[in-house]
Amino acid sequence: MKASRLILLVHVLSTAAVLVHAFDPFTTTMVVGIGATLGRTIYKYFHESCDSKWIDFNSTALKTDLEQKLFGQHVASRIVLKAVNGFMSNESPKKPLVLSLHGWTGTGKNFVSQMIAESIFKEGMDSSFVHVFTSTLHFPHPIQIDTYKSELQQWIKGNVSSCERSLFIFDEMDKMHPGLIDCIKPYLDYYDKLDGVSYRKAIFIFLSNSGGESIVQTALDFWRAGRDRSEIQLKDLETSLSLSVFNNKESGFFRTSLIDRNLVDFFVPFLPLEFKHVVQCVMAEMKARNLDLDQDVADQVAKDLVYFPKVDRVFSAKGCKTIDSKLDYYTKD
Repeated sequence: MKASRLILLVHVLSTAAVLVHAFDPFTTTMVVGIGATLGRTIYKYFHESCDSKWIDFNSTALKTDLEQKLFGQHVASRIVLKAVNGFMSNESPKKPLVLSLHGWTGTGKNFVSQMIAESIFKEGMDSSFVHVFTSTLHFPHPIQIDTYKSELQQWIKGNVSSCERSLFIFDEMDKMHPGLIDCIKPYLDYYDKLDGVSYRKAIFIFLSNSGGESIVQTALDFWRAGRDRSEIQLKDLETSLSLSVFNNKESGFFRTSLIDRNLVDFFVPFLPLEFKHVVQCVMAEMKARNLDLDQDVADQVAKDLVYFPKVDRVFSAKGCKTIDSKLDYYTKD
């Protein structure tokens, strides 16, 4: 709870306490009753609830964030904006929105998930209706896969029962045990209700490095052919990406029914970042830290990263992932 809210709450409760001692017993009973009602109102006001006060999609904010904070991802930006806009504006969707974000590390997958959460929930990623699962943390042991399946189903059912506008983010899908994610297949399908619960207004986002190789290869093919990066379209990537993910024995999506039954609405490719995009990331980080924008420092930070192919040095091997620490090196005494 923010400090200003806490101060206000303490003031109101203190005032109520003073009022209780100021009246006779009959009036005190009335005041206590009013205080209890007021307390419930205050609790509801400050405590996040599943209503329009706390959940209100801001399409403009999402569009602005994608345009101004995400660099080098024209394909991903377009897909995400259209998919989320269309889903959130539909009062009666036929199924949950399922997005699978793919690409090498540091290209913006987690960042976009955060943007989506912040555009829907007032509390953003801190919302009690946003749930993040990390494969290596929450599902570490292959021998316990049956237990994980049961717990995951119960967790999703319980949270959607509490709020139909729940957001579930599964990180490190490339490190998840194959077969585990199939347990949530019924919740992503075209059902009005399952055991009395409707999942149609929930959102599921999967994040994975798998498929990154096919995305990089397409980007390299365009570069070697002398074609502009902006010419790359979803149709150039989608088929090879979905097949690559589906057939990857090391991925949590290996032979999954989620892909086989076409339950993933969009495979969202994140392209490898070029030098100019890394510079933009550094400048954006400077702005976020309220530092003076320094082009020379941004260029130096970007130059310190590893690029590939080794000779041509076209794409950043880690995207923008390590710029925070490198920026510290160049800006702190």
